[in-house]
Amino acid sequence: MAQTSETPSTTSPETPAATSVEPAEKPAPYDARLLRLSEILGSVHYLRVLCKAGDPDDWRQAMQDLLNKEAAGEAVRKARLTASFNRGYRSFASVYTSCTPAAVMADQRYRAEGATLASEIVARFGN
Repeated sequence: MAQTSETPSTTSPETPAATSVEPAEKPAPYDARLLRLSEILGSVHYLRVLCKAGDPDDWRQAMQDLLNKEAAGEAVRKARLTASFNRGYRSFASVYTSCTPAAVMADQRYRAEGATLASEIVARFGN
């Protein structure tokens, strides 16, 4: 009897155990508001440093606290929030190069909007 030897296939189908797929991060119902809040924090950080108002690291630290509480262990969510913060920072950096009355007004309005957003998030979704 002739024996046939089978050579292992080089194109074996992947088994589910061999596939490394991270589970998709499920967005929180308040993520859109959180992204806007992150953008506001970046904007206010830039404006407060520009106008030398208060501790320059307060707003950056507020963003870090937000990341630690909301995106710990969630790389994609952390990246989105960080990008939002940076977008807010860059948007004002491209417009204001010195502290003007308009920059002070924008700072006041953004801080008011940020306070409102934070209150809404806590009131509606807080525990």
